[in-house]
Amino acid sequence: MPIYTFRNKKSGKEFDDMMTISEMETYMKKNKHISQVPKGINIVSGAMGISMKTDDGWKENLSRIAEAHPNSELGKQHNKKTIKQIKTQQALTKNRKRVADRSRGKK
Repeated sequence: MPIYTFRNKKSGKEFDDMMTISEMETYMKKNKHISQVPKGINIVSGAMGISMKTDDGWKENLSRIAEAHPNSELGKQHNKKTIKQIKTQQALTKNRKRVADRSRGKK
């Protein structure tokens, strides 16, 4: 059963009461000097722990997307690279830096 917050219009005091929806509607009809106070609802969307682990199907899907787009951020995070691919990327990065420095006049 939900807990409702009510306000007495005469005294201005707020109070909580637990009742069913039909009981609340009947209570509101009988007591015209009482109004319901809207409150935010408490929702727990999840908690970190065992239940929040991603399953293998999702990991496999991310891996396939990463293979299709190797230069994207997803590709950099989830694509499994061989040693050769890593060394090639390092050589390309080093060469790009060397060419950029040379074009700016640095040696």
